[in-house]
Amino acid sequence: MSDRHPWTRYVAIGDSFTEGIGDPDPTAPGGNRGWADRVAEVLAHRTDGLAYANLAIRGRLLGQIVDEQVEPALALRPDLVTVSAGGNDIIRPGSDPDELAERFDGMVERLRSDGATVVLFTGPDVGMTPVLGMVRGKTAVYNENLHAIALKHGAVVADMWALRVLRDPRMWAPDRLHHSPTGHATVAAAVLDALDVDHGLEPFVPEPLEARPWREARVEDLGWAREYLVPWVVRRIRHTSSGDGVRPKRPELLPVVARGSDTP
Repeated sequence: MSDRHPWTRYVAIGDSFTEGIGDPDPTAPGGNRGWADRVAEVLAHRTDGLAYANLAIRGRLLGQIVDEQVEPALALRPDLVTVSAGGNDIIRPGSDPDELAERFDGMVERLRSDGATVVLFTGPDVGMTPVLGMVRGKTAVYNENLHAIALKHGAVVADMWALRVLRDPRMWAPDRLHHSPTGHATVAAAVLDALDVDHGLEPFVPEPLEARPWREARVEDLGWAREYLVPWVVRRIRHTSSGDGVRPKRPELLPVVARGSDTP
């Protein structure tokens, strides 16, 4: 891996995954830190004058990311772009991973048009989660398309499906839809590895979890459904989004305030 890197203008676009939901931090812009902030902090340690913008907004569909974020991102003249999109589409009934990939292809072509390095993400293997597990097959098809798109346009892939540690429940926030702080730190390390950038983020080596009594697990599942699943379903029915009225947390390229040496 390289101690130095060539990038000085990093822009992140996408949805809640990139915004950092599940990793609350009152000192971070927007109140969430997330993997992209962590990546920017490490990159700032490895070069002088790194500037970072994050245009991601929770709940955004692929079409909204293309329409609302791609051109503002390019206007910032980035030399590094990370883009994660399509996850909110995949979990919707009737969505077609092949049709989504066609639009994703055009987006990556546009992002690569000025020569920026583009990092894209496959979806994780979430067969063990109650909601996302239902779309495991569609996610796998979408992932294969994304690998082909990356090969076609010379993009970098951060392969979340291959990151088997993400199957550990401690990688997920209480809503079971977003990553926990540990999960975000793990994703950040995977992105830096994909970029061949040296970092000090420690790998997560989980101790085995103790088996819980069936009744206790059932009570927890019912509580989760009431607190998180039902509101999610209601938003789908009402055609509303958790991102309605939310603004990007870092709409402009700004210097990165590092938190010590490669802090998790």
